[in-house]
Amino acid sequence: MSKKIPYSVLDLATVREGYSITDTYENSLLLAQTCERLGYKRYWLAEHHNMESIASAATSVLIGYIANGTKTIRVGSGGIMLPNHAPLMVAEQFGTLGYLFPDRIDLGLGRAPGTDQVTSMALRRDRFAGYDFPEQVQELLGYFSADNKNAKVRAIPGEGVDIPVWILGSSTDSAYLAAALGLPYAFASHFAPTYLMDALQIYRSRFKPSQYLRSPYAMAAVNVIAADTTGEAELMSTSLKRMFAGVIRGNPKALQAPEELPGDFFTSGEEAALHSMMTFSFRGNQTTVKQKLDSFVSMTKVDELMIVTHLYDQEARRRSYELISK
Repeated sequence: MSKKIPYSVLDLATVREGYSITDTYENSLLLAQTCERLGYKRYWLAEHHNMESIASAATSVLIGYIANGTKTIRVGSGGIMLPNHAPLMVAEQFGTLGYLFPDRIDLGLGRAPGTDQVTSMALRRDRFAGYDFPEQVQELLGYFSADNKNAKVRAIPGEGVDIPVWILGSSTDSAYLAAALGLPYAFASHFAPTYLMDALQIYRSRFKPSQYLRSPYAMAAVNVIAADTTGEAELMSTSLKRMFAGVIRGNPKALQAPEELPGDFFTSGEEAALHSMMTFSFRGNQTTVKQKLDSFVSMTKVDELMIVTHLYDQEARRRSYELISK
């Protein structure tokens, strides 16, 4: 049996076909409240842009909404795509959140745009944005430092506020950075599983103790659908498969209701891409899911799991997190 570790939640504020964005936010809050009651450690939201299926573009605003509606669960970003923003503004926004919700806010940072290239240009106005990601992270850490009080540029609020900063990754690049800076590391194996093991090895072997962490701390995200029966979980997973199909085809749509997929729904190339993306996607009844998660933790030795569950039926989604929590 694997070691007992904290479980957390990644919510993309997924918009369902036939429902409004307001419905999405209300369901996110209800899920966060449910997961808080069930003992999950964190509830993270991710920055994406120009996607009909995802409503978490204004991530810091949504974090405030979720934190205000909960009491104890940590709330944060998984992540803020730092090259889309001035580090000072991120420090001010999360400093504000830190004052409003003390000791409950996390700041996960990514270097990808969280969108397509055209939208990326609309956000960044600089096609080279992201190349200086390590420098941006260090600038941001400087703004949070209490030692920055004599600098000409200060983050107020933000300076001296305890906001744990995480480095996010979907390849090996950010593993080097997280290790060099001595920061916690989270890997997006729920959609980019290929380099998970390599990234974890790099992070752990190169980790340098810092004022933030004395030893490496790694988290991995996985897709999980738990239901009372395996057949139910399999049917509900067709919504996730359709969502991934939209990503593969460059045409992401609102999350669709579960429906058996016709045999010719995917081309052979799409089938291979889907199989790769879903390497760490686990579904089944409670016993099956527990076995698969135990195996994943034993294989990766991660310190924390982040659960991603895309389900059309919101009661079934909350039920899935309930089964996982047990």
